[in-house]
Amino acid sequence: MCGMNAVRSPMAAFITCQLFPQQIYVRSCGVRDGEPDPFVEAVMQEIGCDISKHRPQTFEDLDESGFDLVITLAPEAHHKALEMTRTEAVDVEYWPTPDPTVATGSREQILDSYRQVRDLLMARIKKRFGWSPAPSG
Repeated sequence: MCGMNAVRSPMAAFITCQLFPQQIYVRSCGVRDGEPDPFVEAVMQEIGCDISKHRPQTFEDLDESGFDLVITLAPEAHHKALEMTRTEAVDVEYWPTPDPTVATGSREQILDSYRQVRDLLMARIKKRFGWSPAPSG
């Protein structure tokens, strides 16, 4: 969960699905509606994730319950998740994650900011869920 479900939380959701196919049930959402971000699409394509069909949604849009864990990536998302889950038996973890949309400079400098967030999320997800590469051969 992040602010607008357009950058950080979709990255995290797609990375998790890529690393743990059919092993972890994942949904992403935001505090409020956002718009798809072309820089996210570009940096995710670099690692083989096609997120072009992702449409931002809010926590209320999910229309689901029964999650074991909610990971929040922005302060406003963390507060919202705690509020929305206060009567449920669900763990909420806060992973402070930079917002790459504030990056300035050339297109390549902006893409580098998005790549840094993508790579940070990938490392956190691998560590949190105990990812290990598939044996080769």
